[in-house]
Amino acid sequence: MKPLNQVLSFFVKPFLTILLLSVSLILALVYLSPSSLFSELSISSNSNVSGKHNVRLNIWSVRRIAEWRPCKWWLEERPIALPAKSNGYIRVDCYGGLNQMRRDFCDGVGIARLLNATLVLPKFEVAAYWNESSGFADVFDVDYFIQQMDGLVHMVKELPPELASKEPFQVDCRKRKGQFDYIESVLPSLLQHHYISITPAMSQRRDRYPLYAKAAFCQGCYKALRLAEKLEKKAVELLQAIPKPFLSLHLRFEPDMVAYSQCEYTSISPASMKAIEAARGGRQPWTGEAAHVWRSRGKCPLTPRETAFVLQALGIPRNTNIYLAAGDGLMEIEGLKSIYSNVFTKSTLLSGEDFTSMHGNTKAALDYYVAINSESYIATYFGNMDKMVAAMRASNGFYKTLFLSRRAFAQLISQGLKGKELRRALWRAHLEDFATGRGSALPDCFCEFKL
Repeated sequence: MKPLNQVLSFFVKPFLTILLLSVSLILALVYLSPSSLFSELSISSNSNVSGKHNVRLNIWSVRRIAEWRPCKWWLEERPIALPAKSNGYIRVDCYGGLNQMRRDFCDGVGIARLLNATLVLPKFEVAAYWNESSGFADVFDVDYFIQQMDGLVHMVKELPPELASKEPFQVDCRKRKGQFDYIESVLPSLLQHHYISITPAMSQRRDRYPLYAKAAFCQGCYKALRLAEKLEKKAVELLQAIPKPFLSLHLRFEPDMVAYSQCEYTSISPASMKAIEAARGGRQPWTGEAAHVWRSRGKCPLTPRETAFVLQALGIPRNTNIYLAAGDGLMEIEGLKSIYSNVFTKSTLLSGEDFTSMHGNTKAALDYYVAINSESYIATYFGNMDKMVAAMRASNGFYKTLFLSRRAFAQLISQGLKGKELRRALWRAHLEDFATGRGSALPDCFCEFKL
């Protein structure tokens, strides 16, 4: 008969081994689980947040696990030498608001290098809709751009005498369907007419460009464009006038935007409803189940009041200084100011004839400058300005950038969540986006770095 201690050892050792393996497996799963990365307790190591002090976390305290930076292949490597002879001249015709036109011009820089063409100053279309009359040189420093693009793309301020009095041959790329090939579709016209104008196609594939064309695009868009001296001076004045520290908030809730979204709102003022109806034209809002699906897909702009609620859910203190980067006609702004009273705009901080005489593009440039230089930036939309601002902030090493999720807000509301439960769910919904830098930069010129 075996002694008692041997019997116990026979049963206990396997049990302890199994227990140890089980605990190790559980710890491994917890450590590797994606959800653990985005726990509410995942805060920066330099944060002084402590439970015993009862300090509420804000979204900027979340530990980031990745960030987007300019790729070294275009930032540091020497470009391939330009061909000795150009194939002709290209003028980029730009339409819309400032950031839409900037996007088109950036694309045009890459196209010009792709086709071995010489750029002339782009044409910013005068548009009554945007209350705009300023041109490219009124907004951007032309000499600086040419200097920064030296060796990457040819650019001139003026055409040679034999072409100066001629209008360019127009090549409209905007309405082309499918993936657009500029070499096949545009180069023949350039070689034939020697001077053409284009508006870049939305469906182009820059991932198919050779590296030298991509490098020209990246340098032109993110390093070579700076504001004209007079405009930058006014932008610096505005930046200095904003109480520090501050959050730059790009809030979109204008009548035309809401009308275009085809969303219906029941809790806004009669005046706002009237303005929206006047802007709808033939674009009627969705109704019934279609309206629910549309809103759940994140298609409906957040109202200022909804925006304030999400900001609170993200732990943004009510005494935060907020610079409102927004155009004229913003509706329901009291919904934000009733919660966040320290709200500033360019109109409240600037005066003088040099400001009052500004129009759409130059005013938008002020908002853009402040947004890329602010301590933090939050947008309720993901439009042309937001994409450009986020990329420029990443280029400058500013990573407190976040896009509010309209989809998450709508879906959580449809689930019946309210109050504290809704705020907690909104917090979780935005954690991963901020921690991973999702959507904060354009992948064409930026590379992901794990932290």
